[in-house]
Amino acid sequence: MTIHKEGYRIILISFIALGIVSPVTGLIPMPQWLHIAIWILLLLTFVWIVRFFRLPERTVMPDESNVLCPADGTVVVIEEVEEPEFFQGKRRQISVFMSPNNVHANWAPVSGTVSYMKYHPGKYFYARHPKASTENERTTIVIKNEKGVPILVRQIAGAMARRIVCYAAKDNSIRQGDEIGFIKFGSRVDVFLPPEAEVLVKLNEKVRGKQTVLARLP
Repeated sequence: MTIHKEGYRIILISFIALGIVSPVTGLIPMPQWLHIAIWILLLLTFVWIVRFFRLPERTVMPDESNVLCPADGTVVVIEEVEEPEFFQGKRRQISVFMSPNNVHANWAPVSGTVSYMKYHPGKYFYARHPKASTENERTTIVIKNEKGVPILVRQIAGAMARRIVCYAAKDNSIRQGDEIGFIKFGSRVDVFLPPEAEVLVKLNEKVRGKQTVLARLP
């Protein structure tokens, strides 16, 4: 387990703030128990911030027929929808909601070439909201696998998230399990598959990025 590079700056600022605020609260007249409670709260907040940016080490056995989960979280959507941005047609959508307690790194569900990547500024609806997929701040990434099948991954900001980081770039080659981005503080990831893909997860199932197989391609 390591700390993600996206967390270095925030963790440093939090550590400095903790070092300033803690002694200052000691100068404010209040009961001793309240001083202790505030110090414990500040320490727990700092520990939570460090934990948020954790990056687990996970091994991937590449399999071109499997679509791996791109994020940790809970499956909140499994349905056939019209995907208007890239496919402009029917696709099978699987959405994974990432709570603030989940690992927030995102990984490539398949190996292939990035054929499309676009960032969209937008709103900050709660990530489970149906409008989040089309109206929230988001980044769309399409990876065309070795058989030429395009798989769309969409990073979506939530009510708390205020920054989406995407490492994928158009025309770059990518391997299944490679890190493609990071979303800070609560969010969601949508995956759009061919309609004939065999979905292997269920609604409300807890899933793990790079480990859980979301679906199998025909």
